[in-house]
Amino acid sequence: MSTAIVVFSGGQDSTTCLIQALAHYDNVHCITFDYGQRHSQEIEVAQQVAKELGATSHKVMDVGLLNELAISSLTRDNIPVSHDLQDNGLPNSFVPGRNILFLTLAGIYAYQLGAEAVITGVCETDFSGYPDCRDEFVKSINNSLVLGMDRQLKIETPLMWLNKAQTWALADKYNKLDYVRNHTLTCYNGVIGSGCGDCPACDLRQNGLDDYLNNKDVVMKELEEKLS
Repeated sequence: MSTAIVVFSGGQDSTTCLIQALAHYDNVHCITFDYGQRHSQEIEVAQQVAKELGATSHKVMDVGLLNELAISSLTRDNIPVSHDLQDNGLPNSFVPGRNILFLTLAGIYAYQLGAEAVITGVCETDFSGYPDCRDEFVKSINNSLVLGMDRQLKIETPLMWLNKAQTWALADKYNKLDYVRNHTLTCYNGVIGSGCGDCPACDLRQNGLDDYLNNKDVVMKELEEKLS
């Protein structure tokens, strides 16, 4: 039986990945990381969504050490989320090392469960400029995990080359657009569904949804071409 691990936050992207994974794998396990993130309700949302969609299991792992080491607007309540870039060219919502840690731990979990794939919703097309969301990084850490554990493992990135409109189309392809729209938590300020409407995550999500709803046929055709 085929088995996959989904790195799961309960947001739009990871939920869309979970929906797709459930259609392609016999067993789909979710792993969510509690690192003291700004919106702690992310954990509760992830648990609820994983249960409602029918994940085989859902593991929540405490990685609070990341909060101590990584200073970011997502790990410090006293740092407001900004639309502006920092001097290093990155948004202040970047959590250094987050995906390095998450994918490493997910790889170890996959080893334990005998899973052949780890699935993550990182994206290089419409993203916030995070270096640990780039295809080059994912391929590099995938290679390191294979070498370090001496076991074949594939890190899958279904959204890597999709823009946000196409990600909405992917959810719609599985008849889950309304579910993703109403039950996921993408907002940096912790507002479920449409979000606060002000933070960068909400802007990206809403702009993608508007683009999809206004150009459904075109966007769905683009998606099908990328999936073929």
